[in-house]
Amino acid sequence: MSAIKIMAILLIVGGLLGLVYGQFSYTKETQEAKLGPLEFSVKDTKTVNVPVWAGVMAVVAGGGLLLFASRES
Repeated sequence: MSAIKIMAILLIVGGLLGLVYGQFSYTKETQEAKLGPLEFSVKDTKTVNVPVWAGVMAVVAGGGLLLFASRES
């Protein structure tokens, strides 16, 4: 399997996941203060929304790459 086909499949899967879930969250830990042996930290949970157009464009681009790769072979 060529690198172009792998990239196309990853784009299609990523686009479909973006369309199905629509958002993802991650946790960011920041150091607030350090007083001698005591260290205070804060964990922030951030949510990122994936636009519908980005998911659709990823699926279309992956499909186009698959067509291009199949014509090349």
